Amino acid sequence: MANRTDPGAKSIRGTNPQNLVEKILRSKIYQNTYWKEQCFGLTAETLVDKAMELDHLGGTDGGNRKPTPFMCLVVKMLQIQPEKEIVVEFIKNEDYKYVRILGAFYMRLTGQVTDVYQYLEPLYNDYRKLRRKLTDGRFALTHVDEVIDELLTTDYSCDISLPRIPKRWILESSGKLELRRSALEDDFEEEEEKDDEDPGLTGLEEENHDKDHYRGRSPVRERDRDKRRDSHRHHRDRDYERDYERERGRGRERERDRERDRYRLRDEKDYGGGWERERERGREGRDRERRDRDRGRRRSRSRSRSPSRDRRERERDGGQHRKRNRHSSSPRRRTDAAEDGREKSRKKKEKKEKKDDGTDHPDPEIAEQNRIRAALGLKPLRP
Repeated sequence: MANRTDPGAKSIRGTNPQNLVEKILRSKIYQNTYWKEQCFGLTAETLVDKAMELDHLGGTDGGNRKPTPFMCLVVKMLQIQPEKEIVVEFIKNEDYKYVRILGAFYMRLTGQVTDVYQYLEPLYNDYRKLRRKLTDGRFALTHVDEVIDELLTTDYSCDISLPRIPKRWILESSGKLELRRSALEDDFEEEEEKDDEDPGLTGLEEENHDKDHYRGRSPVRERDRDKRRDSHRHHRDRDYERDYERERGRGRERERDRERDRYRLRDEKDYGGGWERERERGREGRDRERRDRDRGRRRSRSRSRSPSRDRRERERDGGQHRKRNRHSSSPRRRTDAAEDGREKSRKKKEKKEKKDDGTDHPDPEIAEQNRIRAALGLKPLRP
């Protein structure tokens, strides 16, 4: 109940006045201690006392984005919706600057466009200092006219999105606003009236001005001024020439470096590339000869055997070496024959074991029982 808008409040721009503040910010304000303790039960008359206690303005601050008392009072004004006369009195209050800013902020949120310009533009002449709390918790110095300019020229202030308003020149062209009158215009008019009333004084001032002008152009002063100007021009020209020569020398050095790099690249392209190709071709030829030589050595070693070694083997075998070579096949054939024999013997053994365990019995039940008994390591059934 404490957070609901006054039943007698009128909708602003077709919505609840509290909806002008974002929902996340409203929920944080409703949970704030200042809102629960200080803003409960406030009316349009008692709201002034709380506004007079303000010592800074701002939106939210800190890591959890805690709302400031200024923002809590703004939401409270949206909730109770005070009359326009009360808000205007807030704006015209010259004793308490934060009360003035609170009324201006509420007028910017809820007022008509013409009322916003009419009541906020005179505050441009208020240059009093204000304390503003930033989002990181620190305080910054600002002024009343700066805050008013932010309200009139931007669409976001104190963590609240402000309603859009047209530019002043659009309202002036449509006739809704008069041309803006400067606060110093009266002073200018008074000065013009004084000038019209005292023509003699004006002539005397002009004469004194002419005397001062011609006194300043005496020959001695003109000569000194020309000397200083010439010396300054001389130093400036000398510095310019020195800088020009330095830059010119640097340009020559860069040009020489580019020419040196260009010649080096051309020499490498014309000569260095041929040397590299010849070197690679020679290396490939030597590698190929070395591979061919190694391959020939391995082939000759595998095919040829020394006569003395063959003679010793024949003598050791007692003349059986020739017979064995004649009747025996190659080592690969002997290996294949041995593997075939082992495979045949293994198949015979498996077939014999299969016949012995009784798993090939014509009766399927007996064959199944024999398989079970074979798995358990028991002897097969012999029917």
